[in-house]
Amino acid sequence: MPILEGIKKISDTIWEIPASFKEGMRVPARIYATEELMKEMDQEVLTQITNVATLPGIINYAYCMPDGHQGYGFPIGGVAAMDAKTGVISPGGIGFDINCGMRLVLTNLTYAEVKPHIKELVNALFQRVPAGVGSTGFLKISKQQFREVIAQGARWCVKEGYGWEEDLERIEENGCIGGADPSKVSEKAVDRGYNQIGTLGSGNHYLEIQVAKPEFIFDKELAHVFGITIPDQVVIMFHCGSRGFGHQVATDYLQVFLKVMDKKYGIKILDRELACAPFNSPEGQDYFAAMKGGINMSFANRQVILHRIREVFENVFHKDAKKLGMHMVYDVAHNTAKLEKYEIGGEVKELIVHRKGATRAFGPKMEGLPEIYRDVGQPVIIGGSMETGSYLLVGVKSGIQTFFSTAHGSGRTMSRTKARRVFEGRRLLRDMEDRGIYVRTTSFSGLAEEAGPAYKDIDAVITATDKAGLSKRVVKLIPIGNVKG
Repeated sequence: MPILEGIKKISDTIWEIPASFKEGMRVPARIYATEELMKEMDQEVLTQITNVATLPGIINYAYCMPDGHQGYGFPIGGVAAMDAKTGVISPGGIGFDINCGMRLVLTNLTYAEVKPHIKELVNALFQRVPAGVGSTGFLKISKQQFREVIAQGARWCVKEGYGWEEDLERIEENGCIGGADPSKVSEKAVDRGYNQIGTLGSGNHYLEIQVAKPEFIFDKELAHVFGITIPDQVVIMFHCGSRGFGHQVATDYLQVFLKVMDKKYGIKILDRELACAPFNSPEGQDYFAAMKGGINMSFANRQVILHRIREVFENVFHKDAKKLGMHMVYDVAHNTAKLEKYEIGGEVKELIVHRKGATRAFGPKMEGLPEIYRDVGQPVIIGGSMETGSYLLVGVKSGIQTFFSTAHGSGRTMSRTKARRVFEGRRLLRDMEDRGIYVRTTSFSGLAEEAGPAYKDIDAVITATDKAGLSKRVVKLIPIGNVKG
């Protein structure tokens, strides 16, 4: 994207689009990126983030993170905080895959210990954690039990034996966001979701075995706090969301909002993908309660996957998971809207913070942090492509500038269709194995879509994120094994 005249460079990593740029903008828009990343942004990011700036009740700015790219309504990487009293809630600012998120798990194993078993581990994970379009899980529950999951999230899983009590402390919202209401969810959404707990899905979702090499530890003290304490330590990271359930919740309420937005509430928007309703309206509150069910379903999904991962490592290494040191670092959510309090113009206000393809990144001492991380800040997990590595970062006080929001991944630069034309899945699989990354996939065309060059340079995204003061890098994690949907 050419850096257009009128876009103001605030700093080396902040670009501001004034409210005069487009009729109807209520606030300016800010894109966080280095000049190089800014030039690589697709034009639709500019269109979408300035459209977001027209939404009722928006506070301060419409933000786009360094991994920003075109999405549905909001750009992926879009953040907007609305006044809870006067503002709106928009499914396009949350996403179809509600609480698509990341979970990072430790082991006390080294690369030397894991390398001889990598194929066995990845093959077993591929069997135990179903991936791909339409995959269903091993957890067989009734629709009524699924409604309990919607209300209870990961707590339901731990209660049923799928995890440890300590896991809950290390999940955003302690694994269950309050106020989810199963009665606000359609039967169709339940039908799509009740048999998908414990599954990865497809697209950019993955389960990866990684190594924390000493040369990629940028803050040894923080790494130690997060549990990375030995050279070449092996960890497991995975990325997935609420599957068909979350998609249906978003679809259902987009249709509701399109019907009432103008006729009932007089809200006019520039893009129907930004369909919204006043947050405090009956429709807005119904969606908020249903969306929270999607958040909880996703926490439960990742909790069951973690249980399966622990089983696989126990079987391969013939040790109990606790003896293998398989404690969680953290579970972070993307694609959410949450009520948070901030001081605006000298007054504390309750805001509904939309994070679409963006990660919450609370700084030290903030309410909502686990006790074990209260002094240092929230762990932030940012996934790269399956070829390039991922990062563990930490929230910082300067994150207040974006309501403590940061990047969530590397961000696509190439459409899936183009990636399938450019890359050949089988060859990519062989090339990755030659470079020491063993991969199992349900689809070679899906693998091609996720080739490293189809994404932005994760190192460049993290550099921009760190330099802008959105979050601070701690460790880069290098892939050695991958299960791909």
